[in-house]
Amino acid sequence: MIKFFSTNGHQERVDFKGALLAGQAPDKGLYMPESLPILSQEIIQGFPQMSYHQIAYQVIKPYIGELVAEQALLDMLKDAYSFDVPLERVYDGKYLLRLDRGPTCSFKDFAARLMARLMQYFLKEEGKSIIILTATSGDTGSAVAHAFYGLENIRVIVLFPEKEVTERQRRQMTTLGKNIYPLAVAGKFDDCQAQVKQAFADPDLAGLALSSANSINIGRLLPQAVYYFYAHSRVAPGGEKVVFSVPSGNFGDLMGGLIALKMGLPVKQFVAATNENDEFPLFMQTGRYEPIQPSKNCISNAMNVGHPSNLARLFALYGGQMDESGRVIRHPELSAMREEIYAVSISDEETRQTIKDAYTQHMVLLEPHGAVGWAGLQRYLREFGDWSPAVSLETADPAKFPDEIVRLTGINPPLPPAMASLDEKEENYLRMAGGYASLKEYLMEFF
Repeated sequence: MIKFFSTNGHQERVDFKGALLAGQAPDKGLYMPESLPILSQEIIQGFPQMSYHQIAYQVIKPYIGELVAEQALLDMLKDAYSFDVPLERVYDGKYLLRLDRGPTCSFKDFAARLMARLMQYFLKEEGKSIIILTATSGDTGSAVAHAFYGLENIRVIVLFPEKEVTERQRRQMTTLGKNIYPLAVAGKFDDCQAQVKQAFADPDLAGLALSSANSINIGRLLPQAVYYFYAHSRVAPGGEKVVFSVPSGNFGDLMGGLIALKMGLPVKQFVAATNENDEFPLFMQTGRYEPIQPSKNCISNAMNVGHPSNLARLFALYGGQMDESGRVIRHPELSAMREEIYAVSISDEETRQTIKDAYTQHMVLLEPHGAVGWAGLQRYLREFGDWSPAVSLETADPAKFPDEIVRLTGINPPLPPAMASLDEKEENYLRMAGGYASLKEYLMEFF
């Protein structure tokens, strides 16, 4: 059975169940698998004939081992992935992987829905309940809230930066009720994330059975490896190498792709496309890592991250070590990282121009995050020459960003059915100021 270790070096090793329910390691590190299972080429060559949930089973099963019965896992996967995952050809061999067809119209649905089912399975086994404490820069909160909504043994507290989410992103979190408790923080996503991490390490809260649904949780990360295998099976059924361009904020999405690569997926290179929060592209250029504090407020708001949590995992994957604050303890193999990752920063101006050009040239409607990914791919192709097949990830439905889309294209993006009645629903959430002390007081008083 694959064991999981802490990126901060804690000696304890846990299985998937332990890592999933804990969320974060005791030393504030993130859990990583000690080994990455390699899928045989025979298995990968069979993926073009498989459905999404069947591919997911092959990718995720090695990490779970015998902790979940085979049929139970298949049932969970089929239930979690009950929506389409289209690959939209834009031109030549260039595609958009549309990860916006789930119940909250965001790529976060892929991880959150499976994670909720796995957590509920393990908790029912033990007759326990937990509190999910999660931070969001836009889409994570709504995906997690919807995935866990109504589950009797799980309560969910979502922290979001009040001034940096769109109205529709906020409404997807604040109109549910029941076991969902949204908190609007007077600060940035990095403030929300730091408070969540502090709560996990606070001995005064040890009795609350806290866990995380952010991408700091390994249960969020592993399902994100699946859609790279799925996309490859549809655009390169002959086994060709694919270029993937990934809009990157907290770097969970890119880590999913890198895990897929290490598991045997034929990848030419990953494009890690950030917005103006360019701490990672600068690191790739210079070898020096400096978090951006505070993070820059860009129109691709879910990627406004000045220090991505998953860099600790990325460093570990390449032999390095980074603590939760961004301090580099051991440098990774930069040459190996550069061979597999092309990092680029896309300005707001370029993001807006990309949205315009994609619509006028290809009749494709992009939202700001997908536009960052598409712009990153175009820059890669200009620098290294044409490559097909190439897949850029579209991570949210344009209807989540109507004001920006209307300004740039004159088109009001149609509301998908999942968001149709959102604007009429009543909101219910608390505003929280005062930093971690306020969060701690709230948790101790109400939970």
